[in-house]
Amino acid sequence: MSQTATTAWEYLRTADSRKVEAVLRREFPHCDAYQYNSAAIRVRVIDPRFKGKSVEQRDAMVEPLLQKLPDRIVAQILNLLTIYPGESNKSLSVRLADLEFEEPTPSLL
Repeated sequence: MSQTATTAWEYLRTADSRKVEAVLRREFPHCDAYQYNSAAIRVRVIDPRFKGKSVEQRDAMVEPLLQKLPDRIVAQILNLLTIYPGESNKSLSVRLADLEFEEPTPSLL
């Protein structure tokens, strides 16, 4: 039997963050979400189709799916990280954003 380590953010999943994942996974199988604090949901979507696209273009690919969620959930999505596989190895800013997703700093709320 293999054991997998649970990352810190996985303990922050809620019913709302799971709804975000369920909606996004219809189109983007590699996505994760968690409730960072009472006012913010963080979302990370990893997809090869993002390569060569601007942040705005990437967001435009994801946002129509997010609009299928209740407004109260959409309003809480304050961090949307859209990256392609391996991008965090090429860009310091992406690496830092991905690291913050993986190992969230403690919330002040």
